[in-house]
Amino acid sequence: MKLNIKPSPLRAASIALVCLTAAASFAQNLPPLRTGVDATFAPHAMAKLGGGLQGFNIDLGEEVAKRMGRKIEIDGAEFSGLIPGLNSRRYDLLLAPVTVNADRAKVLLFTEGYLDTNFTFLGLKATAPIQKLEDLKGKTIAVNKGSAYESWAKENAAKYGFNFDVYGSNADAVQAVQSSRADYNLAGSTVVAWVAKQNPSLKTSYTVKTGLVWALAFRIDDKAGRDAASNAIKCMKKDGTISKLAVKWFGFQPDAEDSANKIAPGTGVPGMDGYDPTPVTPKCA
Repeated sequence: MKLNIKPSPLRAASIALVCLTAAASFAQNLPPLRTGVDATFAPHAMAKLGGGLQGFNIDLGEEVAKRMGRKIEIDGAEFSGLIPGLNSRRYDLLLAPVTVNADRAKVLLFTEGYLDTNFTFLGLKATAPIQKLEDLKGKTIAVNKGSAYESWAKENAAKYGFNFDVYGSNADAVQAVQSSRADYNLAGSTVVAWVAKQNPSLKTSYTVKTGLVWALAFRIDDKAGRDAASNAIKCMKKDGTISKLAVKWFGFQPDAEDSANKIAPGTGVPGMDGYDPTPVTPKCA
């Protein structure tokens, strides 16, 4: 004879409490997420008075870790050393803005994008503004080593007839413009807007539309880590957290189609290697 015994409401509540307590205890026992940023890449990551780091990506990483039930440890390092640090397992993920492109998607796993990334030129106010890319002929551009801006410069220098110098940090690249060793700095639109706001002698110029996004990067074999962070990113878009961080740090409200708001149907960046098209319903607290 089959018995259909249902637990009492009190017992069911007790079981649920035990499960929640066990889950919370498990999360607390997980080691901190280890990550790195270029700590000179304002306003995404920069030193703050009294020690520590601040910026859009610092807030983003702390919120992602919180939603994953983890703490996070953030190192400041040169951008060129971040991907080697990830692959050597020094880091669990890369919190620094990493532009997702076809080459990187073959060797890294990405969450979906959390911001659209375009490139903008920055120059002295006294320097003639760039109206079109052909205006770069004979000019010198300063870029951050290992960045997407260095890649763009390599790919386009011969086509448009400009020279480019590579620096260990974007702050050094900006300094090259201020000291007239370079005509323009090329960096992310959010970065140059921040720099121009802080330096009255500088102004933004031509913007290159890329169609690319910034996303959190994981090792190619860490699908579980990528998927967990992806769920957190989706939830942060759903409740408007990422958009609010953009307003806080960049001073603009991303539109509905910007990656700060638009949730990908699957996991990763659509159209890139590593993208899982399986539909996902975000599990948000």
